[in-house]
Amino acid sequence: MIKLYLYTILLSILLYGCRSNTKPNPKFEHDIADGPTPWTSDSFELGETDFTFAIISDLNGGEREGVYNTAVSQLNRLDPTFVLSVGDLIDGGTEDSLQLANEWDSFDERTTKLNMPFFYLGGNHDLTNPRMRAFWKQRFGPRYYHFVYEDVLFLMLDSEDYAEHRMLEIYHARAKAIDMTNEEFALSEYFAMPERRIGAMSQAQIAYYKTVLEQYPNVKWTFVLMHKPLWMREDDKGLGQLETLLSERSYSVINGHFHAFSHRKRHGRDYTILGTTGGSQNNTNPQAFDHITLVRMDTEPVITHLKMDGILDETGRIPMVKGNSEN
Repeated sequence: MIKLYLYTILLSILLYGCRSNTKPNPKFEHDIADGPTPWTSDSFELGETDFTFAIISDLNGGEREGVYNTAVSQLNRLDPTFVLSVGDLIDGGTEDSLQLANEWDSFDERTTKLNMPFFYLGGNHDLTNPRMRAFWKQRFGPRYYHFVYEDVLFLMLDSEDYAEHRMLEIYHARAKAIDMTNEEFALSEYFAMPERRIGAMSQAQIAYYKTVLEQYPNVKWTFVLMHKPLWMREDDKGLGQLETLLSERSYSVINGHFHAFSHRKRHGRDYTILGTTGGSQNNTNPQAFDHITLVRMDTEPVITHLKMDGILDETGRIPMVKGNSEN
């Protein structure tokens, strides 16, 4: 009887030890009930005490061949839990549905080589006109959305969130300006439009995120991602209303669009403009470089920006994706 009792205790200890060493499934929440989703997968590695995610910046505005392929290979070596984007993933700027399909197919074919989920976000090259908006909705779902991963809230903003008539005004002004000389461009209607540099967001989008922030008041951290720096816009179409709602929590803001890296403190928080991950560069600007951003999320984020020309494989060379070519 005593032996049976001791055996039962030993078995219980072993079973408890096995259960306690089992990693829990990571917590991933969103509000997209049906239709396409703006991410490639919701299958993540099993939970850890902390996690790391990566961010890529602009590919376009003059994509340089091979850079994004290299970034994909480097990301697989770095092995973050998932990868985020800040937009300008295709050249876009067209109403030709076949051209749009070809450009997105090219991007997606390269992105499928990632070993982890990828989250889409649109920039001005991805959402240039109403037809491109409709294409995005059909392929990726909502243009702005949120998700929660392991008690960290991610707000994925649409900085091209204009009324349709205003979007068409910007689109047509941009089309006229594309082939202008630098002197002509500086005097153009498009150059004077504030949306060209700092975008805009609708009251509907602001109301959406107000509800999200009310739903998640006590998360560990909040990341706010966008393509254009909405925080530079000072009217009611900028980030100001959300910054007020964010003021009592820990958060970081990250965007792209300028193709040159910069960082500043605003309201006591980190605001970062990323460089490029294949987009065009001004060779005279020392802050114009290709990089991948890694964020290790512990009690607070530890953010590291890795220049792509310094991420090397075991041979000391920049790694490339095997069996993949630029499309």
